[in-house]
Amino acid sequence: LLPLVLIATAATVIASQALITGVFSLCMQAIQLGYMPRIPIQHTSSNTFGQIYIRRINSTLLVGCVALVLGFRSSSNLAAAYGVAVTTTMVITTLLFYVVARKTWGWSLMLAAPICGFFLAVDLLFWVANLLKIPAGGWFPLVAGGFIFILMTTWKKGRQILRARLREVVLPLPKLIENISSDPPHRVPGVAIFLHSNPNDTPPALVFQLKHLRVLHEKVLTLSVVTQEIPHVSQRDRIRIKELQEGMYSVTLRYGFMEDSNIPQALREISLKGIKLQPEDITYVLGRERLIATSRPGMAIWREKLFVAMSQNANSTADYYQIPWERVIEIGIQLDI
Repeated sequence: LLPLVLIATAATVIASQALITGVFSLCMQAIQLGYMPRIPIQHTSSNTFGQIYIRRINSTLLVGCVALVLGFRSSSNLAAAYGVAVTTTMVITTLLFYVVARKTWGWSLMLAAPICGFFLAVDLLFWVANLLKIPAGGWFPLVAGGFIFILMTTWKKGRQILRARLREVVLPLPKLIENISSDPPHRVPGVAIFLHSNPNDTPPALVFQLKHLRVLHEKVLTLSVVTQEIPHVSQRDRIRIKELQEGMYSVTLRYGFMEDSNIPQALREISLKGIKLQPEDITYVLGRERLIATSRPGMAIWREKLFVAMSQNANSTADYYQIPWERVIEIGIQLDI
């Protein structure tokens, strides 16, 4: 018995490390692609990319594992949940393989359908057989997966609604520049960087600053961070700069979903492209939205309340993009979603 216990313990440690690594990587990619709220990510290596630690996710895994052990009490009781989880994953993987083969690899229907159909037929046999185990514990991975799916889709949809609401209260960038030209505000020394998610829109914080303070820095950068649906973006394509009028520039930073978004580091590269930026002269102006769930078209009210709660617990923009807090100004904006 003792040797088997030692082997099982070693296997558990190895499996847990694989689980932790996979969950951390997937969570970081989901955050970059906009399917999860920003949470603190600790990079444990300055030389190797991908060595990360996410404390909240690690704590969630701990609570989940302890709850599973206490709830199911034995590995035999977990067999039903394990079978449903594995076979469902096999079916989903085959379906995703078909999508990738058709859209990414460019396979024809005559090639992709027979290959994927063969594997799907085998997977479905195992999956249908395991459906009988749902009442015996197989319900757990389905409930857990469904809960995570609801969270991710709620966040994605909520961010889309939020961007639409923000567009209702801001001016188009050309119109804003025209207003600045016709009625110049007071200009102060320094550089102001306004962060915004959409490079084609005007940052709401910029509009509210001009509306209420009537002040603008000598040099203004509207900065957008765009995550591409590819793992990495080459340095050549990282930065796009468009010079506007009245001392304004539109800057877009492009990252892959497996890359770390570090704005201060990117600003050093911007300085090499002709826009001289001194760190001590830079002020970051961020918008801080206060969201209120309403009956306006968009999502069900319970999903809107869930999105508001997720937004309140999300990591701040400054922390996520590694912006020094001593150079940050936040402007509050109230929005009904």
